[in-house]
Amino acid sequence: MSEVLSCRDLHKVYGKKEALAGIDLDLEQGKIYGLIGRNGAGKTTLLSCLSAQNPATSGTITLGGAPVWENRENLKKICFSREINPSSAKNGIDSGISGMKVKEYLRIASIFYDHWDQALADRLIEEFELDIKKKINALSKGMLSMVTMIVGMASKAPFTFLDEPAAGVDIISRENFYRMLIDEYSETGRTFVISTHIIEEAADVMEEVVMIDHGKLLLKENTADLIDSVVHLSGEASAIDRAVEGLTVIRKHKELSGRGASASVKLLPGQSLPELSGITVQRLGLQEIFVEYVGGVK
Repeated sequence: MSEVLSCRDLHKVYGKKEALAGIDLDLEQGKIYGLIGRNGAGKTTLLSCLSAQNPATSGTITLGGAPVWENRENLKKICFSREINPSSAKNGIDSGISGMKVKEYLRIASIFYDHWDQALADRLIEEFELDIKKKINALSKGMLSMVTMIVGMASKAPFTFLDEPAAGVDIISRENFYRMLIDEYSETGRTFVISTHIIEEAADVMEEVVMIDHGKLLLKENTADLIDSVVHLSGEASAIDRAVEGLTVIRKHKELSGRGASASVKLLPGQSLPELSGITVQRLGLQEIFVEYVGGVK
């Protein structure tokens, strides 16, 4: 029976700042999710709460209907391989790990995660050409990301969260990572949640996209369906106004001249565009759709 990792009315408050503002989310077993949002949107906070690394201020988090917090059996099923910040590691303030050698860090991970696959870890170390004798604080950003990837993949946790796994990694290593991720997913049916800013490149591996902004859930949708349903219209302002009547407008822009305008709209199931004389219709990629939802330079 498939298990679902769920949160309901999830809030996290730091002082006067509400990092998570009532999120309801279901993560189903056997899917690859992309978690996207601007810096400070609450992505890392959400994953840290879902993995019980950070207590929620209020709300519930369950896996298979049972609580995650202080539940050893459920915690064994979740891995959150966090991004290791190179600047904080070098300043000696990254959870005391900065002086560790990579091999020591991975050894601790192997003890912590019940399903650890040492053979897979060794293969990834060789594939990434990672020097495990180096100290954490001597690693480049790309090498730190490789450590994040190795911990997440080798943990073999049924629900695995990867925080910016490809940050600072060259294109060849990123492509290899995505290939290995898909292979692992196909072989095991594990659930992966990838939090990333490299949206367009990772879009092909995301079965569903979860978008958050200012601590709120904007959408959770099949990635291909979302891309197929969003179109960008441009033309004279009056024509755009007529064209978007009755449609769900994500974002509307007025050109500096005042005569031209554009709008991004989401077509609901069964909806189609009206006759669009003098209007240009453009399909958008996932990154462009993200910008339309969260805003940008207008």
